[in-house]
Amino acid sequence: MIRRFPTFEALSQAAADAFVDRARAAVAARDACTVALTGGTTARRCYERLAALAERGSVTWNRVQFFWGDERAVGPDDEQSNFRMAREALLAPLAIASSQIHRMEGERPDLDEAARAYQRRLADVFDVPVDGPPPAFDVLLLGMGADGHVASLFPHTAALHETGRWVLAHHVPALDADRMTLTVPVLVAARSTIVLVSGSRKAEALAAVLEGPSNPDRFPAQLLERTPGSVVWFVDEAAAAGLKR
Repeated sequence: MIRRFPTFEALSQAAADAFVDRARAAVAARDACTVALTGGTTARRCYERLAALAERGSVTWNRVQFFWGDERAVGPDDEQSNFRMAREALLAPLAIASSQIHRMEGERPDLDEAARAYQRRLADVFDVPVDGPPPAFDVLLLGMGADGHVASLFPHTAALHETGRWVLAHHVPALDADRMTLTVPVLVAARSTIVLVSGSRKAEALAAVLEGPSNPDRFPAQLLERTPGSVVWFVDEAAAAGLKR
């Protein structure tokens, strides 16, 4: 499903409202909610909306477990850290307990071991075998880059084809940088996925992802088509400019 909004602010509020609806439904159904957060400017505004006074009582926040879809190879206080952004915009304002926060440790010298440790953390919190099928997040938040990437799954990288591991550390040649990311099996297992896309520089990629021929090696966001759960694209008019429908 594609939901179009006239402005970035309208998109951000609608995404926050959708998050609240899905989190409340998960808590009602399972007395818990598992969330994977994303980075980026669009996500920050959504988090700020969620942390606003009007939203504070909308979710039983002490029943929500927070994870991340990806992280840079930096420490938790680095300006580039996805964790730091979420902490400042959402977790700290809502006074989320540390026991509910499960960050990727991007600062560890051995990033591969950090990824393996994160898989163990996922298995522990979800109470599933670490070598079994991937866990299902109640709410998966993703942004899409101008190259069509989601999480830290970038075009033409081997990480797109990982089928065994849930969390992977890999080098992204286009950025000359190391990243840690959830893998495709985890992303497509989510019960509900919210994809945030804003700005004209993403219009060409969005049109290719949603209306172009299937080529997930070039546009990794197309891999979300494999998701059996709900996937909703929240896009502003600038990002949607290339869409025909």
